[in-house]
Amino acid sequence: MAGIFSRLSVLLLCFSGAFFSFGNAQIKAYNIDYNWDSPDKYINSFAAPGKWADANPKELMRWYEDLGCNAVHSFGVSCNGYAWYKGGKVVPTQPGLKYDLLPEMVRIGNEKNMKVFAYFCVGANTKWGLEHPELSYGTPSAPHIPFTLEYIEYLCASIKEAIEIAKPHGIMLDWIWTPAGNSLNGAPKPLRWLECERKMYFELTGKQFPGKENISASDEAEFRRLSIDRLWKSVYETVKSADPNCLIWITNENVNSPDVAGSVMFAQADWLMNEHGDAKKTRAMRKMVKRGAKLITCLAAWNGSNPFSTAADALKNGVGLYGFAKPSDGFLRKPVSYYLNADISALKGDELNIAVLARVFNGRKLDR
Repeated sequence: MAGIFSRLSVLLLCFSGAFFSFGNAQIKAYNIDYNWDSPDKYINSFAAPGKWADANPKELMRWYEDLGCNAVHSFGVSCNGYAWYKGGKVVPTQPGLKYDLLPEMVRIGNEKNMKVFAYFCVGANTKWGLEHPELSYGTPSAPHIPFTLEYIEYLCASIKEAIEIAKPHGIMLDWIWTPAGNSLNGAPKPLRWLECERKMYFELTGKQFPGKENISASDEAEFRRLSIDRLWKSVYETVKSADPNCLIWITNENVNSPDVAGSVMFAQADWLMNEHGDAKKTRAMRKMVKRGAKLITCLAAWNGSNPFSTAADALKNGVGLYGFAKPSDGFLRKPVSYYLNADISALKGDELNIAVLARVFNGRKLDR
């Protein structure tokens, strides 16, 4: 590990400036993640509506600034299906939302030269699942929504509303998967072929649904890809029509999945992130994106990546860095000073990842 420390110490010199233009800048991003809570408190592992509703945008943005971020993943609509801005007509606000969170974070971001992205979970929305059981595989904390025309209309209206109200610098899109279609190991789970999916089959292929017993693996794979492509086309047009300068950040934990490999959405995205974090796959994404698009890799406890080697590779190859974790101290994490001053060799999991990012983002050495 000492070798990685020394390499990072040199590379940090190239990463410690104020990278706000994003012309040739590397992205320094984080998210204190309000999507999740303990599974025994709600019908799934997503946070119940109104959880974290006391989040203070000034304190949040101060924490991100202390961390050294130049980009922030905030929320448009989180996985529970409620919005983090007030005054919307398409999506109801998180119950009890104390502050107009997303618009305030964008306002502060403009003052601090920090880009603020509005997050949307494409493949899961508990509220949608509860209200449209015929258009959903229930309400698990996993992708569960077939990309019907009804859902695409709702999603695009939600995104348009957030852009018009909050004016974020970008939209972050997560879980762009058909139901249960994001397996990292092996083939995705078979579709159930709900009535709405059978209707989609005709819409997407021009053929009548032949029955579950007559659907081949290749037929189902093509249906998944067509479903994602149709949704993406509408989302892309919605974002760029609402604000041509609004960036689109896609996060994906399996960029080589047959459902999305070679997808036009990767070619059109402004920022593309390998959430799985492995350096080889992240570097390989360069052939998937357009000229000038930004690549990002992820430090998160779930993906098991080594934060030292991942950070070193990202710095060496001009790849952005991002991390996320659930709140641990109210709606925040511990003060950034804790992560900067702690004995880094004694930290684990999310705390270690944050400590690495805090040092890298602030141009500090890791050899302590």
